[in-house]
Amino acid sequence: MSQRMALYTQDKHPIQYELDMAVYAEERGFSEIWQADTRLARDCVVMMSAFLARTKRMRFGSGVLPIWTRNPAVIAATWSTMYELAGKVDDKSRVMLGIGAWWEPISTRVGVTRTKPLKAMREHVESIRQLFTMQEVTYEGEFVHLDRVRLDVAFGDTSPRDIPIYIGATGDQMLEMAGEICDGVVLNYVVSVDYIRKAVALVEKGAKKAGKTLADVDRPELLVCCLSDKNPDAAMAEGKKLVAYYLATEPHIMKASGVDESLLEKVHSMMSWPATEEDYIRTSKVIPEEVVRNVMAVGTTEECRAKVKEYIDAGVTCPILYPMMDDIKPVVDAFADWG
Repeated sequence: MSQRMALYTQDKHPIQYELDMAVYAEERGFSEIWQADTRLARDCVVMMSAFLARTKRMRFGSGVLPIWTRNPAVIAATWSTMYELAGKVDDKSRVMLGIGAWWEPISTRVGVTRTKPLKAMREHVESIRQLFTMQEVTYEGEFVHLDRVRLDVAFGDTSPRDIPIYIGATGDQMLEMAGEICDGVVLNYVVSVDYIRKAVALVEKGAKKAGKTLADVDRPELLVCCLSDKNPDAAMAEGKKLVAYYLATEPHIMKASGVDESLLEKVHSMMSWPATEEDYIRTSKVIPEEVVRNVMAVGTTEECRAKVKEYIDAGVTCPILYPMMDDIKPVVDAFADWG
């Protein structure tokens, strides 16, 4: 495949099925899988390790790990372990670290206060990157405190861990900082192509601060794909349910794509968190089709390919396709034969 393609896994499908699909996607030429960890659903470390054990060449990233849930030294040790498990392919680490600042209402409900997320994120990136050198690290920040800490591998490989670090970013300042300090940025999903163009410009602005070019910063993007050639109406129905969820629980993402404030308020009044399938179905009835088509790939193979191309043309380096239908294979097949 000339164009990098990836899958996004969360908890839409049974785990064993996802493991089988990882093998299938690898055989069809997909380059990577990004595993969600921002909800209290599936743990990305468990899933990434399982994927790594079942595959030979694919790369795997956390899409994304909340920084408030693990100490940076523990994060570094965990990814170092997966690095040892996986090794490299074509001189690239098979594991990637994607971290994020989490979201409301989940963080408050589990007792996390997300103060100064930009500063906290910068400290995590800087300290984890230092730990990946396998040298002793002392780091005194507002959120990160390391006193002569190293990844003290006693008997294994002690060479530096060449693990790329990504920030999952949505807001302007976080996007710019990701371009400045990271190897890449995981761009959010359920956003418009116009939003992606603006986001890429902000990433480039940050890259220039560090003397880099836009080409030096990888820009994969989570991209919902509701694909069905047999029943495109069912694909649209699935898309509406996901939009309803995001309108209710992560309105900042929808606002970034210019969704009307009145629709945000209406959906928010109809859904709570955690939402049920019944909540999704009821609320989806008020979501206009044009809103869905504006923020995801939905419909037939031809329609989904055309939409994904728009995101690539806007600056996305690797679409991370999130199949919302029960069968993942049609999505893999549609894009393995494309590009």
